[in-house]
Amino acid sequence: MINMTLTDEIRKRSIHVDAAIDELLPITNPKELYKASRYLVDAGGKRLRPAVLILAAEAVGSDFKSVLSTAVAVELVHNFTLIHDDIMDKDDIRRGMPAVHKIWGEAGAILAGDTLYSRAFQIMSKVENEPIRILKCIDILSKTCTEICEGQWLDIEFEKRERVTECEYIEMVGKKTSVLYAAAAKIGALLGGASDEVAEALSEYGRLIGIGFQMYDDVLDMVTPQEVLGKVRGSDLMEGKHTLIVIDAFAKGVKLDIFGKGKATLEETNETVRILTECGSIDYVKNLAISYINEGKSKLDALKDCPEKEILLQIADYMITREY
Repeated sequence: MINMTLTDEIRKRSIHVDAAIDELLPITNPKELYKASRYLVDAGGKRLRPAVLILAAEAVGSDFKSVLSTAVAVELVHNFTLIHDDIMDKDDIRRGMPAVHKIWGEAGAILAGDTLYSRAFQIMSKVENEPIRILKCIDILSKTCTEICEGQWLDIEFEKRERVTECEYIEMVGKKTSVLYAAAAKIGALLGGASDEVAEALSEYGRLIGIGFQMYDDVLDMVTPQEVLGKVRGSDLMEGKHTLIVIDAFAKGVKLDIFGKGKATLEETNETVRILTECGSIDYVKNLAISYINEGKSKLDALKDCPEKEILLQIADYMITREY
């Protein structure tokens, strides 16, 4: 879990993000559309991406108020991707609750996600800052959304293939997962007044810890009980997803009976975890995730020492110490 100091620091900022969400995404008519759009947003989440954005701005000398609406925009984009991912992956549980499409149907969930996506850019267009910086940030977020779609496409495409390489996997997660962390850090830095060089260093910080985050997420999917994880344990493996754990195991000639099977008993899942542990694939991915996190932390050398820099370092460490 997040240690209390880091929890407090993120909470100090997420309280303002939550209040801004109420203001910037009110439940208006048609009410069911906005209820569906707000469903995952209101369910909580760690608000890590908004926190990274706000901290990046603060670390270069700005304050949270100047980037608060932009932090909301990034959080809305994140939730838009979750809603659509659950539809495509046919996942019925998200954050321990029924997925949006299980309550409002696939059509309703698609519209809810689209609403979050479009509202994010509406919010971005009204940010008060230098026009050139706002334009840069809108460009960053729009390119990020395109890359997320490219990453998701690759993820789906990989399910149809017998083998995927490690390089292909890293390209996929770099687009699907880490680009939004990179965008959050870079946008926060730019709107906070940072130079392009500092903003790019923060972007690299976000990209690298995002890749480490996803690698560790693949580990958690295999080793964390469902009641803690909030979704079926080993679901990625059953769905035939080529996580890096699977890629490494296949490269070693390991056979995984539940891969792509759709479902498995608890005994079958436990046996698969045992196999992946003994062949070293789980430890390999865990150690690689740590190396990405450490490289990401080194990018923060571009910042002067300050409390916000220390919190960003703690967030990086959290990516590989969390329990879910």
